[in-house]
Amino acid sequence: MVIIRFILQRFGYKANNISFFNTALTHKSFLSDPNSEFSNERLEFLGDTVLDAVVAEFLYHKFPKDDEGYLTKLKSKIVNRQTLSNIGEKMGIREVLKYNDERSINLKSIEGNAFEALVGAIYLDAGFERTKKTLNTHVFTKYIDVQRLLEGELDFKSLLFIWCQKKRLRIEFSVVSETKEFGEWHYTVKTLINSKEYGIGKGVNKKTAEQEAAKKTLEDLGEI
Repeated sequence: MVIIRFILQRFGYKANNISFFNTALTHKSFLSDPNSEFSNERLEFLGDTVLDAVVAEFLYHKFPKDDEGYLTKLKSKIVNRQTLSNIGEKMGIREVLKYNDERSINLKSIEGNAFEALVGAIYLDAGFERTKKTLNTHVFTKYIDVQRLLEGELDFKSLLFIWCQKKRLRIEFSVVSETKEFGEWHYTVKTLINSKEYGIGKGVNKKTAEQEAAKKTLEDLGEI
């Protein structure tokens, strides 16, 4: 069956109760009654919750020193509409998704919703631990670069300010030099904590240079 083969190829999971997956791949536009229990919206809700839990546990273990606010910020970067829609598109969910193509709908968006619904279906079919293993082994590694997303979210300057606040230390960024080469400005900035010099960063603007200086300082402090 097409759906069973699709789930096995994309998730590395062999479905037991195919009805869960049929529902997960049925968009409400396909049904005469958009409020029908046979659309994937309820499974999407469930899958969203399961994804939150799996990603939260992943971040909890990956960043043991960071507080709840920081972990929440990182989780929102991974479990957001754009990332989920990208996963759905890369999986090619539209190949097996049942929807009304005569209606004006955002196909990429409903692929992301269907991905969440499929996660919900696996959870109902096999439980949390199996779903977690499937996501970690077959989804995160194939369809998203978790490390790149995390690095893209890291605001090193804010992290350093928070660290200094906790330690009651004074922090400032000082411009070491600013030069113009071939019509483009280049800045060098150093980090000062209680007047002691730490990381130095360079960039085409002060903001970039400060971020680089903050990153190097956090590395020197053993915080990242």
